[in-house]
Amino acid sequence: MSALKTQVGGDHYKKLKIQPFEFCFVNKFNNGQSSVIRYVSRYNNKNGKQDLLKAIHVLHMMIELEYPESDDQIEIDFDK
Repeated sequence: MSALKTQVGGDHYKKLKIQPFEFCFVNKFNNGQSSVIRYVSRYNNKNGKQDLLKAIHVLHMMIELEYPESDDQIEIDFDK
């Protein structure tokens, strides 16, 4: 069976029409972009709010790395 049709550890990606990995690969997304797509696409079938918070955290890291000169500070309490 094709690796793209197989999932190890759950079925949250198999419920989607296209695997996030394949979508990100075809579109040449970087690791940050791929992580956000992965977390957002699975949140309602896996870890709920935690996956959305992970996506936000990755976006914050991307902003810091892509725009180091920016004074924008976004504070979110991830413990709530």
